[in-house]
Amino acid sequence: MQVIRQLPEKPNKDCVLALGNFDGVHLGHRRLLESGLEIARKKGIELSVLLFEPHPLKLLFPEKMIGLLTTSEQRLKLLEELGVDKVYLISFTHQMADTTPEKFVSDILLQLGMRYVVVGFNYSFGSKGKGTPEDLQGFGEKYRFGVSVLQAQTMAGKVISSSIIRKALLQGDIREAQNMLGRYPCLFGKVVKGEQRGRTLGYPTANLEFHEDLLIPKRGSYAVWTELNGKMIMGMMNIGMKPTFHEEYMTTVEVHFFDFKSDLYNQELSLNIVERLRDERKFSGVSELLDQLQKDAIQAKRILEHEGIQNSLYKSSVFR
Repeated sequence: MQVIRQLPEKPNKDCVLALGNFDGVHLGHRRLLESGLEIARKKGIELSVLLFEPHPLKLLFPEKMIGLLTTSEQRLKLLEELGVDKVYLISFTHQMADTTPEKFVSDILLQLGMRYVVVGFNYSFGSKGKGTPEDLQGFGEKYRFGVSVLQAQTMAGKVISSSIIRKALLQGDIREAQNMLGRYPCLFGKVVKGEQRGRTLGYPTANLEFHEDLLIPKRGSYAVWTELNGKMIMGMMNIGMKPTFHEEYMTTVEVHFFDFKSDLYNQELSLNIVERLRDERKFSGVSELLDQLQKDAIQAKRILEHEGIQNSLYKSSVFR
């Protein structure tokens, strides 16, 4: 998959263009992209995706916490696996934010060689998001490109959306998030030094540092796995403020891997969250904490082994 980080100076070759933020690349996004891919293959042209970086809300409302489901790298990997041919990853600027809906179409979309566009039912574009899918259909008639508007995809009576997945993760409902994503929710971060208390307790942990815009699920303990050197490594993750040892502390993410000993400092890990084990709590002391960690480890291993995550033969496709 080709990634292009600037708009072409002259119109590019013909393509079907999928529009959206695609945060999480959930099953609703997947259906839209599959629709675009089907149209592209019938026409014998490429499927391209237009993405903006940073997220437009980051530029327009810098004081707001966005809570992204995926990093830029994760999103690109997911799009590639789905068969996207080309991604335009373009810087979002104030000038672009002030572009009228029609200028957005004529000066940006058509420059990408768009001959057909696929969008979701709630897609908005142009200055203050005034452009609607209906407007896009009108511009399609004027500029002679096709438009396909995909209606809401639902699951168990709920619309599949990034906002509902965020809500599920903040409530600790990993299964609902997983069902809507079509894969395990994932945290991507860099291993940094922590307090190093875990190794003294017999549960050494990797402490992860995340991008400030990424969503961190509800505090508590989770069964997780990651892939290292082609092997699936099982573990348990804790998200919390270490109330047993601190009255006040920042939220941290720590993961203890079972049957694994290696220096992971400065490595970037992708943690796949399988199930929530319990809430965060304050223990009376180290002894009570160790008893609970032992129970957590037994429960996490049972869950992960049931999921089939115990050896290097496990198929780690992002969409299962």
